[in-house]
Amino acid sequence: MSCILHIETSTQVCSVALSQDGACLCEEVKTDGPSHAACLAGFVDSVLSFADSHAIPLDAVAVSSGPGSYTGLRIGVSTAKGICYGRSVPLIAVPTLELLCVPVLLRHDDLPDDALLCPMIDARRMEVYSAFYDRSLRPFRAVGADVVGPGTYGDILDVRPVWFFGNGAAKCKPVLEHPNAHFIDGIDPLARCMFPLAEKAIALGRYEDVAYFEPFYLKQFVTTQPKDILHGL
Repeated sequence: MSCILHIETSTQVCSVALSQDGACLCEEVKTDGPSHAACLAGFVDSVLSFADSHAIPLDAVAVSSGPGSYTGLRIGVSTAKGICYGRSVPLIAVPTLELLCVPVLLRHDDLPDDALLCPMIDARRMEVYSAFYDRSLRPFRAVGADVVGPGTYGDILDVRPVWFFGNGAAKCKPVLEHPNAHFIDGIDPLARCMFPLAEKAIALGRYEDVAYFEPFYLKQFVTTQPKDILHGL
């Protein structure tokens, strides 16, 4: 197996990890962000220094590709690209919602066979970025931006049990009262959980074009002018 540097900056959590042979060798994590611009470079330097001091050659860089925070994703992808250029290694994109499913599948092997997983990333107010997967991470419903209310996902919940998790799930819990709706707390997208998906990408030869790769924002960032400027027009 390969030695992979993993970078995750899609939410308020910033994390970097190094994996080899299916195991996490070291990691750096900050959970009380967003402060990616301030801490990511130091985390990367620490992890790469570990690899260099142990004479471990880097084979690839994996980055969480979204959806998620516009600023966080740009910082993570820009950093990943810089390392790929500097060390002449390929770039791997790991979909953030699939990444969120990894700790659930690893820790909850007692889920029923027909269970669906719904990772949710907070997109402000009652909107979330979400998708539905079966236990083999096969897509059941594509990634989308959903405004969550009492009847949301009713067509799915009527036929399958669903486990919701991620930083968008907590605000949805009071309104999704269907008996098939279940919630798992404390699930964040973390760099140390990226290696199963990154190694699968390597096995499939699924690399990104470093020059042209962009994160999956799902919704484009919209800038607004300050109100005092608008009032003066």
